[in-house]
Amino acid sequence: MQTIIDDIAAQMALVPNKGTVASYIPQLASVNPDQFAISIALTNGEVYHAGCAHTLFSIQSVSKVFTLTLALGKLGERVWQRVGREPSGDPFNSIVQLEHEHGKPRNPFINAGAIAIADAIMQGHQPKEALAEIIQFVRFLANDDSIAIDEKVARSELETGDRNASLAHFMASFGHFKNPVDAVLGTYFHHCSIAMNTQQLATAGLFLANNGINPHTGYAVVSPNRAKRINSLMLMCGHYDGSGEFAFRVGLPGKSGVGGGILVIAPGKASIAVWSPGLDAIGNSKLGTHALEILAQKTGWSIFGE
Repeated sequence: MQTIIDDIAAQMALVPNKGTVASYIPQLASVNPDQFAISIALTNGEVYHAGCAHTLFSIQSVSKVFTLTLALGKLGERVWQRVGREPSGDPFNSIVQLEHEHGKPRNPFINAGAIAIADAIMQGHQPKEALAEIIQFVRFLANDDSIAIDEKVARSELETGDRNASLAHFMASFGHFKNPVDAVLGTYFHHCSIAMNTQQLATAGLFLANNGINPHTGYAVVSPNRAKRINSLMLMCGHYDGSGEFAFRVGLPGKSGVGGGILVIAPGKASIAVWSPGLDAIGNSKLGTHALEILAQKTGWSIFGE
């Protein structure tokens, strides 16, 4: 495994076009696009790294996997009254479907859906309380109390988040919010600004590769059935309007973020985190996707067979 990922990292270093960093969030625009990291956490406890696996980055929309898990723990199946379970086929920040579907987001991984999930998690609490719960949950999953929010990124998002504010106010106009819109947006922007490295992120996702159980602690985070359903949503919706292409090329459940991170689950085998800040035209990590495609080919880990 170490030989495989060392080889992948070496290949990525030679790729001339590493994509374009997200520029609409000023704090992300300054990140060096030449960086690459990969970490693989196996369900048996073994962990492998290559590249800059200890460099912190903004996980952005990858955090939506953890907030969905938290919301399901709080609300159970009532979550699906707030968000759907279908692929969107539209960009992650699109408002088009919300109008046709009366303010109910298509799935929990597009921005509108994740904002609705943030509202569900808050349950009348202040943003600070909700964020403390989210951070504590991520720390628990990663078995690492050092994980924190990058306040500079959060501030940068708050200052440039007009499109997300529009989505939130539009949903609220249909009566779908239970908390003040600005409070929900503050919670959303801050949980997207959690900073992690690939080692921490791969560890945090392990429960989804292990029937809902965190193998480091033996604690059942979710039921096996719920883990399976979260994985299915990641496969269908985790890469926005590039989800079909990712399933076609990699064949594993995954969730991307515009910070360049991707969390991928090989059910029963491993949790994989890659990071490279250069994005493709859709907004997914260009090198990260390429690296995962090679990894799936070399390991035969695709859920569709070797």
